[in-house]
Amino acid sequence: MTTAPSRGQGTIALLALYLIVLTTIAWWALALWPAPGAPEWLARTRALCFGSAPDGLPDVGGWILLVGQPLGMIGVLLAVWGGEVRAALSAVSGRFTGRVLLACTPVLLLTAASLAAARVRGDNAEPFDPVAGGAVLTRINDPAPNLELLDQHGATVSLGDFQGRPVLVTFAFAHCQTVCPVVVREALEAQRATADQRTAVLIVTLDPWRDTPARLPSIAAGWELGPGAHVLSGDVDAVERVLSNWRIPRVRNEANGDLSHPAMVYVVSPAGRLTYALPGGVAALTEAVRAL
Repeated sequence: MTTAPSRGQGTIALLALYLIVLTTIAWWALALWPAPGAPEWLARTRALCFGSAPDGLPDVGGWILLVGQPLGMIGVLLAVWGGEVRAALSAVSGRFTGRVLLACTPVLLLTAASLAAARVRGDNAEPFDPVAGGAVLTRINDPAPNLELLDQHGATVSLGDFQGRPVLVTFAFAHCQTVCPVVVREALEAQRATADQRTAVLIVTLDPWRDTPARLPSIAAGWELGPGAHVLSGDVDAVERVLSNWRIPRVRNEANGDLSHPAMVYVVSPAGRLTYALPGGVAALTEAVRAL
């Protein structure tokens, strides 16, 4: 027997949702708001929180923090208090002031997104538009973090093994039935589309507790990994270190083992530099590889 969410729980859940939204806007403003002649402390704060790419924008870790962390927090909130959030939104929409608030929220978010896009377009010397009409993305030039794990063949694989080849590095887990199969399929399709460049695909598990090295052959078969595509795992501590070094946001549900995480594919240049961070998309990944 279930009970309806209490009004108090719904209010707290809705306040938490809006706190995440407002905090996200504040973080994006701190990272991107133009500040000519800004004091040194502000520049240092930005560099400490979001890194600093050559164009003055956040580095790859900063972009992951700005995008992945809010998505992860909202995912956790909805997983824990999804019913309360829906009930509270329904109650708020029944009042005139509530409808005004709900109408203003997407306008505020769209305005913030437009200002952020304008800032990126204005400061990025090498804009990259992976799809006609798509968003302009920042070209990154960071050294790729270390990566050394076991693959489905029982071999130790490191990023250095693919020196001189483009590499698509993504993150997934076998029990995922939503975003992971899509991202893996898109990475593999982009690999086939750029076969002339011998593109490699590395898929690091997000779930080393269940995706153990012994299970990797069956996972590789299920994902239909071909030559040059590797699914990687190892002991829990080793995998967790890799995920942290690559700044992959994730929240594990200890009750069922599932994880909340954003879709993320890194495009690594033949010289071993992180060049693009994309949420997927076959066309975007293909064009990113060809733009290296």
